[in-house]
Formats: sequence, structure tokens, C-alpha cells
Amino acid sequence: MYPLRRNRILRHSNAIRHLVRETIITPSDFLVPLFVVEGNGVKDEIPSMPNYFRLSLDNLAKEVKELWNMGLCAVLLFVKVPDNLKDNTGSEALNEHGLMQRAIKTVKDACPDMLVMTDVALDPYSTFGHDGIVSNGIILNDATNEILAEMSISHAKAGADFVAPSDMMDGRIQIIREALEDEELTTTGIMSYAAKYASAFYGPFRDALDSAPSTSGDAPKDKQTYQMDPANRFEAVKEAEMDVEEGADIIMVKPGICYLDIVREVKNAVDVPVAVYQVSGEYAMLKAAAERGWLDHDAVMMAQLIAIKRAGANIIASYFAKDAVALMG
Repeated sequence: MYPLRRNRILRHSNAIRHLVRETIITPSDFLVPLFVVEGNGVKDEIPSMPNYFRLSLDNLAKEVKELWNMGLCAVLLFVKVPDNLKDNTGSEALNEHGLMQRAIKTVKDACPDMLVMTDVALDPYSTFGHDGIVSNGIILNDATNEILAEMSISHAKAGADFVAPSDMMDGRIQIIREALEDEELTTTGIMSYAAKYASAFYGPFRDALDSAPSTSGDAPKDKQTYQMDPANRFEAVKEAEMDVEEGADIIMVKPGICYLDIVREVKNAVDVPVAVYQVSGEYAMLKAAAERGWLDHDAVMMAQLIAIKRAGANIIASYFAKDAVALMG
């Protein structure tokens, strides 16, 4: 006897597949990471991230205009800080004329409606490449939080729409939220890297910003004392729930593909939008495999992005954003 319901009817043609598709990627899903450097006329390709660049402010302005014209409406800014401006407390991060502050203003001047999110962490500014202040081989939590709050205020005053603390210090969301409220910066949002795992997928990113943990001195050689253990699942839910209670507007899970179970757990647990960061190592692996003809770049890229959104992501921070939108036509 034939089945009463033939599920393949809904797969019979391209038109019906599009009509009943449950998960759809659009330009509005993307948050575009951008790397900013000092100088003029700089468009420096990152060796471990083919077709991705460090941009000086003049080229940053051109890039955000191009992104906006493609339908991409949000960027996440990172800065590469010269070595002579680095120290253990991230003092350059508080410079109102610093690179991050000028980058924010550059984006807003070039494209006023572009949503600007900013990285809030000490590692680009640290001589040790760590997300916090180092003392006797330990990353200081509470002292770091005070600096992160000041950074957030500085970014907000420069025009950032959201600050995105990526440091994984305990309690920093509440301290940042209270600092913003005290300064009457009540429209500035917080996207918390709530479940950021101590992952080996971050290598190309650290190359891009020269922000890898130091292998000299008394600083920890890795970030495992503050970033999450990749073996832990329920801890991510706890971290996300606590950050929402402290005032986070958006929760992020990082990395992406290897942590889609975490994305779903967090999505089921919180009532705020969930972001996923498809990180530099994920980008580099696909680019390398595609260059060798081992994978179909566009097909695998879209499969990964669909998987991230299907898992529950409202926002996808991805170096593939332009490639994906161009493919959408």
C-alpha cells in the first residue's frame, strides 16, 4: 500500500522547495567584522584569511558604504594597536582620539544608519595579549572590569550603538550597564560574548590583530582561566542567563559550527536575541579547502550559515557576509 503522505512532494521542484523552506538567510542576518589599522590607503590582506583585509580609516569608509549598498546594515569593529601604545592596563583604549574611537566616527560619518558594534576587551591593547590586567601570572577580574566599563563609555560617546565585551570576566555586564546608565548613555546596547569558548579556532584572528597571548614573562600562556572549557554545555546556559540578568541586550555564542548544540541550548533558555560568531578558523579552513578544490566553497559556506541560523541564531557575525550576500544576488 502506498503511503498516505508523500513527503517528497514538497521537494519536487525548486519553486516548492523555496516556498516551504523553514530557514532563510538574508543580508539582515549578518554582523560584519572589520579590522582597522592606522595609516592611509591601507588595504592589507591577512595571510591566514584570504580575501579579508586590515583597513585604514579611509578604506574603512569605502568599505562600509559598499556593505550598506549590499544590504548589510551592521558592523563589528576591531583595531590593531601599534606595539608602542600597548601596556598592561589598556590605557590607550581610553584615548578619546584612539583608533577605535576614530573608527566609530568614520563609520558614522560615512554611513550614519550603519549599526556599529565595538569590541570591548584589553587584548588588542595589552603587552601580554590577554583580555585582562595581568598580575603575578593571574588575570585580574574586578580591576579589569573597571577598565572595560570606561572603554564602553568611551565607545558610546564616540557613537557606538552597541558595545560587545568579549573578555569573559565575571560580572562585567552589570558593571558596564551601570556605568552607561550613570553617564545617561541609555540607548547604548550591550552584546555580551556570554559563551566564549577557549578554542583553537581563533588563530587567524589573533594574527590579524597581533593579539595572541604572550609566551614570555609571567602571563598565562593561554586564556583557559577565563574563556570556557569546550567540554562544558550547561555552563553556557548559566553564563547566558546571568548576563541577561545583568543587562545584556544580545547574547553571543563563539565559535560557531562546533557549538551549534550550545546555540540551541542558549536560544531555548533566554528571551533576548542570540548571536553566533563564525570565527576566523572556520573561515580559513573553508577558504583553504576550496583553493585546493577539495570543497565547493559556495555550497559549503551556505550550508554552514543555514546550520547556524537553523540552530537558533538571530545574528551571524561572519567573514563570509559579503560572499554570501553576493551569492544571493
